[in-house]
Amino acid sequence: MILRVFPRATAATPTDDMVRYGSPDWLDPPDCDEVHVSVAFSWDKSAGERLADEWSAVHNNVSLGGPAISGSRGEFVPGRYLKLGHTITSRGCPRACWFCRVPKYEGPVATLPIRDGWIVHDSNLLACPSDHILAVFEMLRRQTERVVLAGGVDPRLVRPWHVEEMRKASVARLYTAYDTPDDAEPLVEAGRLLKDGGMTRSSHLYCYILVGYPGDSFGTAEERMRFAWDAGFCPAAMLYRDEKGDRSPEWKAFGRTWNRPAIVRAQFRATAGAMP
Repeated sequence: MILRVFPRATAATPTDDMVRYGSPDWLDPPDCDEVHVSVAFSWDKSAGERLADEWSAVHNNVSLGGPAISGSRGEFVPGRYLKLGHTITSRGCPRACWFCRVPKYEGPVATLPIRDGWIVHDSNLLACPSDHILAVFEMLRRQTERVVLAGGVDPRLVRPWHVEEMRKASVARLYTAYDTPDDAEPLVEAGRLLKDGGMTRSSHLYCYILVGYPGDSFGTAEERMRFAWDAGFCPAAMLYRDEKGDRSPEWKAFGRTWNRPAIVRAQFRATAGAMP
């Protein structure tokens, strides 16, 4: 049996009996064959290293890994490091965005065996070969839960046949991104294709907006929010973090305002009338 240890809990962290957070219970050593300390975020690396040392004092088979430590090129095992229902069918991304750590941690795109799930976390699913994409959507059509494309749909790669596959799989929610000026025109085109396919920002379409990076301002960040809204997406602020995970208090406050769909929609309704 494998005991999994995480520096922190997230909405996707497993909650079974073989999961722990933080330091071991020194008076109750774990009954398991292995202890895996898993670190997803670079700003948790030092915490993960500390936890690996602490757990090594109570167990003789402890390993430290996860995307922030050793990358994520291996096969995805449902339920091990993400809750059941979450799935990853590919690793990596062909882009080289200056702010993104995926190429460093995962490398170029590589497909994995497809495991059932309804929340897809691939870094760039649409960059995969077409036969893999079709197989993923075939799997998603079997799901009985609401399908979410959570890993990010690259607006530069959206094609009509992708939208048709999303429709057949009854995708309930998807996330794209508007991070650089080069994303603007593809975002508009992707919004048009998705809307033509019956998907709207009122219930389906969300767009992460990178904010708070060096040289950014509240005014220009709000302009990007407006642009994404006009392109057909409900915008959500994604705060830039450095390697330490630091964010300024001002940008954290901005993020709280622009990360709650109900508040975002209310702001746009107040200035632009009823939402389509």
